[in-house]
Amino acid sequence: MSLLSIEQIEANFADIHPAMTDAEAAIEANRCLFCYDAPCMHACPTHIDIPGFIKKIASGNLKGSARVIFDANPIGGTCARVCPVEVLCEGACVENTLLQKPIEIGRLQRHATDFAFENGLSLFEAGEPNGRSVGIIGSGPAAISCATYLARLGYSVTVYEKRPLAGGLDTYGMAEYKMSQTVSFAEVSQAEKLGVEFVLNTEIVSEPGATALGTGGSITPEPTGSRSFADLQEQHDAVFIGVGLGATNKLNIAGEDLEGVHDALHFIEGVKTRDWISVPVGKTVVVIGAGNTAFDAATQAKRLGAERVVMVYRRSESEMPAYDYEYELAKHDGIEFVWNAKPAEIVGDASGKSVTSLRCERTDGSSAAIDIVCDMVIKATGQQKQFSFFTDVARVDVDEKGRVVVNAQMQTSNPLVFAGGDCVNGGGEAVEAAQMGKLAAHGIHLALTGEEVRFAGDRQAKI
Repeated sequence: MSLLSIEQIEANFADIHPAMTDAEAAIEANRCLFCYDAPCMHACPTHIDIPGFIKKIASGNLKGSARVIFDANPIGGTCARVCPVEVLCEGACVENTLLQKPIEIGRLQRHATDFAFENGLSLFEAGEPNGRSVGIIGSGPAAISCATYLARLGYSVTVYEKRPLAGGLDTYGMAEYKMSQTVSFAEVSQAEKLGVEFVLNTEIVSEPGATALGTGGSITPEPTGSRSFADLQEQHDAVFIGVGLGATNKLNIAGEDLEGVHDALHFIEGVKTRDWISVPVGKTVVVIGAGNTAFDAATQAKRLGAERVVMVYRRSESEMPAYDYEYELAKHDGIEFVWNAKPAEIVGDASGKSVTSLRCERTDGSSAAIDIVCDMVIKATGQQKQFSFFTDVARVDVDEKGRVVVNAQMQTSNPLVFAGGDCVNGGGEAVEAAQMGKLAAHGIHLALTGEEVRFAGDRQAKI
């Protein structure tokens, strides 16, 4: 149980980058130089016309601004909140050089997309039906993007999701102080308005009645139904795979199954419910790992009321894979760090059930062992690839790292099966997945019709 009140926890999970007022947005938008061939556009993986949408905010045309954003990125509301703008669009802003203060592109993008959500705007229409259909497996960023563009081209699109709610990691895996589920649901709703059908609680298996071969890793209820991959291929003209990654990698050390040991994704998924009383949190929490997910888990544990949170990483501070801004946020929240320490054993109490400490070995050449007293351990050591799903269910080629092999059009070794998102790049940003979904829509349309098509942002992209 948390030592904090519900009111305190709610305050801790308030938006880390709050919404702008109309006046704030107007002032910030008018700072923009509206650069020709703007570097911020090139830095954005979906190549949104950033000067264009900001100029529309400056003129008070929020609907037009939102249209520019969603035209190039169907999950523009998500990306306004969770994109690492410091190393993408804002990092490329010329105002970094002139005034050392980039335009707040992310918050301006949120201002416009929130306007669209709050007013229930329908910014695009489904294309004239072309008599073809596409099945999409998974409903995360890549899938939503691909589905949206295909619907606008006139395809009948069906999305198959094994969980009770659509949205993938946008719904289940984003830190709550960055983005609530309502944003993900709003973007799913936009796809639905274009005629995209979502079939939930349905897992794709090798054949009717077969057991699912994916690595799983969800705390949500088991799927209530299944469809075979062969059925999808028979029903649809093409299939897009956007299943993401699987369960967190195991530590393979003693004590890993003790009470008090949690998977980071499970922990974050629990936080996303906002049922604060049911989310487990210890007095002293150790988080193993130093990627962005590890930092999300650590900061959320602290904001839930943990008295002490310690992050343990087997390599040095300079080698951590997380972004610098995640590190700064964690330090601001009072997170402690132990570098060059490899977990060797999770120690239990006398009953052998509950966690009492984490024992680590030094990786810097010293022989000293470290014991960190704790009552909760969160594993954030990367996710498994869903290798068996790709090879035994979808039967597409994978590389030596277990990632689906695709060409520039996101086409797999099966000419009518496409893929995108984390299952292709091994784990990346939502905005990268959105661009992959767009490229897959290009590829599917070309494969089925022989016709090339261009979407917003393609002027800057290599397609």
